[in-house]
Amino acid sequence: MMRTTLLGLIVTLAALSNFAGAEDKPAGHRCLVAGAGNPTVAILGTDGKIEWSYPSGNCNDAWMLPSGNVLFAYQGGAKEVTPEKKVVWEYKVTDEPVGNEIHAVQRLPDGNTLVAQNGHPPRLLEIDPKGEILQSIVIKSDIANAHAQFRQVRKTKAGTYLGGLMTEGRVNEYDADGEVLRTFEVPRHGFASVRLPDGNTLIACGDGHTLIEFDKDGREVWKVEENDIPGNPLRFVGGVQRLPNGNTVIANWLGHGGHTGKQPQLFEITRDKKLVWQVWDAKQFGNLSTVQVLDVEGEPLR
Repeated sequence: MMRTTLLGLIVTLAALSNFAGAEDKPAGHRCLVAGAGNPTVAILGTDGKIEWSYPSGNCNDAWMLPSGNVLFAYQGGAKEVTPEKKVVWEYKVTDEPVGNEIHAVQRLPDGNTLVAQNGHPPRLLEIDPKGEILQSIVIKSDIANAHAQFRQVRKTKAGTYLGGLMTEGRVNEYDADGEVLRTFEVPRHGFASVRLPDGNTLIACGDGHTLIEFDKDGREVWKVEENDIPGNPLRFVGGVQRLPNGNTVIANWLGHGGHTGKQPQLFEITRDKKLVWQVWDAKQFGNLSTVQVLDVEGEPLR
């Protein structure tokens, strides 16, 4: 009986170590991270230490540019800063109409910047390096609360735009006039949408607790559901990145439902849903909703 009890205790402690001890584990990659409710955008080294940080406020989208500068969205605008923390580009929302918010930014190949500006109506803006708005695409929406509109929006290589209006339970692909070309139905939210090189589309579903990959015909070909990853139940599925080896990195935002500090904020999984590494660091970070892995080759698929 004593041996059985002791064995049970050892198994229990080993299981708990996946949680309690995880806060001490370093990251598996060097990453740029930020999040709604987290005060900074930061570079996290593979040793688990913060290498660089900058005050960001409510940030749901951030990029390390090839120059080494960091481009990020904050609720009142978007900003590019150098490693020395000098602001070299910024766009700020105006007070009219009331309710404007920005949660998406992307530097385009031509050097212009895509910004999704929530408001009445929401608009997709392409802005040049001098701050001039070159294109303003009005998006039809009946969502009264601007905060419930876009999160991460991406322009594809084909010149279309992928974005989900959060409370509509779908992600739309828009043309240059803001007309809907196709729709991906998703559970609850369409937070992030990534067009992959093979034409598939990877969508993070926020409080739908799901990550889905659709093929070119709109059929589901891969899905991660709420409890598929032991120790890492999907909460609010935020930013994602598909790595060159086929693995996927997920920013698992924990701000809804009382999960803050109780499980990892980031993790990487294989195609067969095996955990590769995770970041659980409530001491250095709050909740994280966007991630870019920095130490892999090629254009970041995020």
